Amino acid sequence: KMKKTKQYISWFKDISNQDVALVGGKNASLGEMYSELGGKGIKIPNGFAITAEAYKYFIKHNDLEDDIKQILKGLKKNSILDLTARASKVRNLISNAKMPMDLELKILNAYHKFGKAEDVAVRSSATAEDLPDASFAGQQETYLNVVGKEELLISVKKCFASLFTARAIVYRQEKKFNHFDVFLSVTVQKMVRSDLACSGVMFSIDTESGFENVILINSIYGLGENIVQGKVNPDEFYVFKPTLAKNKNAVISKTLGDKKIKMIYSGKDVKNIKVSIKDQQKFSLVNSEIIKLAKWAVIIEKHYNKPMDIEWAKDGKTGQLFIVQARPETVHSQKDINFLEEYIIKQSQKTKIICKGKAVGSKIGQGKANVIMNSKDINKFRQGEVLVTEMTDPDWVPIMKIASAIVTNSGGRTCHAAIVSRELGVPCIVGTGDATKSIKDKENITVSCSEGETGNVYSGIVNYKIKKTNLKNLKKPKTNIMLNVGEPERAFEFSFIPNNGVGLAREEFIVNNYIKVHPLALLNYDKLNSKALQKQIDKITLGYEDKTEFFVDKLSQGIARIAAAFYPKDVIVRLSDFKTNEYANLIGGTQFEPKEENPMLGWRGASRYYDEKFIKIFQLECQALKKVRTVMGLDNIKIMIPFVRTLDEAEKVIKIMSEEGLKRSKDKLEIYMMMEIPANIILAKEFAKLFDGFSIGSNDLTQLTLGLDRDSSLIAHVGNEKNKAVKKFISDAIKIAKQTKTKIGICGQAPSDFPDFAQFLVKQGIDSISLTPDSVIKTMIELNKK
Repeated sequence: KMKKTKQYISWFKDISNQDVALVGGKNASLGEMYSELGGKGIKIPNGFAITAEAYKYFIKHNDLEDDIKQILKGLKKNSILDLTARASKVRNLISNAKMPMDLELKILNAYHKFGKAEDVAVRSSATAEDLPDASFAGQQETYLNVVGKEELLISVKKCFASLFTARAIVYRQEKKFNHFDVFLSVTVQKMVRSDLACSGVMFSIDTESGFENVILINSIYGLGENIVQGKVNPDEFYVFKPTLAKNKNAVISKTLGDKKIKMIYSGKDVKNIKVSIKDQQKFSLVNSEIIKLAKWAVIIEKHYNKPMDIEWAKDGKTGQLFIVQARPETVHSQKDINFLEEYIIKQSQKTKIICKGKAVGSKIGQGKANVIMNSKDINKFRQGEVLVTEMTDPDWVPIMKIASAIVTNSGGRTCHAAIVSRELGVPCIVGTGDATKSIKDKENITVSCSEGETGNVYSGIVNYKIKKTNLKNLKKPKTNIMLNVGEPERAFEFSFIPNNGVGLAREEFIVNNYIKVHPLALLNYDKLNSKALQKQIDKITLGYEDKTEFFVDKLSQGIARIAAAFYPKDVIVRLSDFKTNEYANLIGGTQFEPKEENPMLGWRGASRYYDEKFIKIFQLECQALKKVRTVMGLDNIKIMIPFVRTLDEAEKVIKIMSEEGLKRSKDKLEIYMMMEIPANIILAKEFAKLFDGFSIGSNDLTQLTLGLDRDSSLIAHVGNEKNKAVKKFISDAIKIAKQTKTKIGICGQAPSDFPDFAQFLVKQGIDSISLTPDSVIKTMIELNKK
C-alpha cells in the first residue's frame, strides 16, 4: 500500500481508502476498488494518481498562495458576476504557471508506462471530496481522450486550476472548508472507449424514494457526459437485489430513453452526433450486461457498507464493461426514515397543468418563474424564484441553492439538475420538453413533485399542506394493515408507510398508464384496418417487434415493481377488472368492445377470462404473472380473481390459470377471490373449497346489495357501505371464512373513508384491512384508541 511520504505519483494498486488526504476521494476509491475488488471480477481501468503533495509543490514552486488569497479577498459570494470574475482570474494564474521540471518528469515517466495505449482520462480528485456530509462531486473538471505528453501536462494544470471554479469556491465556503485546507490530486487513467459503445451511472439505492433493495442503472450511447448535462434522456433499468442474489433475472423495470444524440471524440475534442432511429428504438444494454453491472454494484456497496453512486462505461473496441468511479450516495443514505413527510395538494385546489416531466424528490415549491436560457443571465435570478431553463450545469449551482423549485426542458433522473436538486432538497421537474416555452417569464407557478413519478407544473400559487408523522411512536394494531397500490412508480415510496403488505395491487392502472393500448388491438395488430392506429401503437411499443411481448413485458414489470417494493410481504394482485366502457377508452378499444347499457353489471372480471373472444388476452396476463413469480423470483405474489358470479366460473378460470403454469399450491401460489357479489357470501362455504383467501370489495358489494348503479350520481345518496344489509353480509362472510379456515380481508374503499367502519371490521375478527396509502396513519391511530 501507499507509503505516507511526500511522493508525487502513486499507482492505483498502491492506493486505498485510507489515502483520501493524499490522493482525494475519487483516487482513493479507484485504488481501493482496483486492488480489493479486482479479484471479485470487477474491472477498473488501470491508472495512477498525481498526489496532493504534487499540487502543493506546484503551488509553492510558483509562489501562488498569496496571489490567490489577494484575488479572493473581499469576495461577494452572492454576486455571480464578482464570483465568476475572481474565479476566472485564479484559474488563469494556475493554468499559466510553470510545471516544476522534476514533477513533470515523474508524471511523464508514469504516463509512458501505459505503453502504446496513450489515450487517457485526466480527472480531478479533491482531498475533501465525497465525504458523506460534503459531496464535492462535479465541483472540479475532467478531460477525456487526452493524447500525448503536452496535452497531458496542460490537462493536469487545468485540473489543478479547477479547484477554483466559481461553484467549488462557493461550495467550500458554505461547507466551511478553508480554501487552502482542500488540495487537488489528479487521476490519470486508461481511457475506456465508451464513445464507440455506451456508458452511464448507477445507484445502489432508489434515488427518489431511498428504497434500498434496488439498483437503478441509467445508460446512453457514447460518453456519459450527456447524462450529467441532461442532454439525453437515458434508458432506465431497475434490478431487484434479493432475487438477484438468487440468480434470478431480477430486471424488474426497463424504460426506453430517446437517446437522440451521442457524444464521441473528434480529434482532441468531443462532439455530439445523431443516433440512428434503429438504435434509438432499442435498449443500449442487453439483459446480461444489466445483470453484470447490478452484481458489481452490490459487491461495491457491500465493500463500502453504504449506498453508492457509481459511474460505468462499456469499451466499444473490446465489448468489456468497466467501473470508472464510485462515491457514497449523499442524499437518501443520510435521511431519517422514522419520519414520514407528505406534501399534499387537495384535488379541489389544483389548477391548470402547464407542463409535466419527471419528478425529482417529493416536495412542492412555488413562486415567480424566471426563465433563463443562458448562463450569462444567471445574475438576474432572485431568491425564492422558480428556475426554468433548458438544463443546468455546475456553474448554475449558486442560483439553484436559492431557487424555490427548478424546471428543465431536458434531462433524466441522473442529470446534473436532478442530482443537485436532490442534494439541496429543492423540488425539481426534469425532461418536460417545453417548459421554457409553456411557462411565461414572471408567471406565478406551483411545482409539484408530490404526485408520483410525474411532476406537474400548475399555474398560480396553489395551496398545499405538509403532513409530518413520527413513525417510531406509531403502534401497529393487531389486525394486519395492508395497502391498496395501483401506481408502480410510487410503490417504493409507499413501502415506507407501516404495513403488512399489499391487499390490492390493481392491474388496471398498469394497463392504462404503461400499456395504453387495448390488448386485442395488440394481438390483432396486423389485421387493424387503420394505418393511423398502427402508427399510434408503433410509437407506444417502440423497441418491440412482437406487440404481445410488449404487453407481457410492461404488465410484468409494473406488477414486479409493486411486488419488489414490499418483498417478502404478501402482495395480492387482482386480475384485470375493466368494464367494457373502460376498455373502449384504451387505444383501439372501440373496435373490440361491445356497447353495454350498464357496464357495471356486464362483461367484466371472471366472465371475460374464459370467453373465446378474450381468452388469449387472459393467457397473456397469466404469462406476465408467471414471469414475475418464476423468472424474476418474486414469489410473494398471490393472485386474486375479481367479479366471480358462479362456482362454475371460478372453476373455469382456475383451470385456465393452471394450464398456463399458475397452479394453486405449486411454488407456494395462493389464489384469492374478490367477495363482492351477494352470491359469493351466500355460497361462501363452496367458494372456500376453491380458494385460499377472500377479499371483500365493499364498493361492488354495496352496489349489488342495495341495487345501486355506482356510476349513477342520481342515486348515490341512497346508501353506502355502512348500510345494515351490507354490514350483515360482511359479518356473515367473516364468520364463514373463520369456520372454513380461509383468510379474509377487505380492500374496498370503506375503511379508508370511515374510521368507524374499520373499527367494525376489527370487532368482526377480519384478518386484514387494506387501505389507500394516504389513510393508513389516521386509521392506525383510530384503531389504537380502542
